Amino acid sequence: MLNELDALEGKIVQVTSLCRALRAENNLLRQQLVTAETERDGLVERVETARYRIEQIVQQLPAAKTTA
Repeated sequence: MLNELDALEGKIVQVTSLCRALRAENNLLRQQLVTAETERDGLVERVETARYRIEQIVQQLPAAKTTA
């Protein structure tokens, strides 16, 4: 009976340790996700700004003359 309790205690310690490790990993992944989302938002904004600037430049180009 004592051996069974010791084995059970060992398993509980393992599960507790694994839960702590998984919780820490989950927190790290959440932080990385927030960082990646922030970076993505910045890149999307930069692309939109570049697109707008290119459209403005294109509008300033003289119309192409076609010869038939």
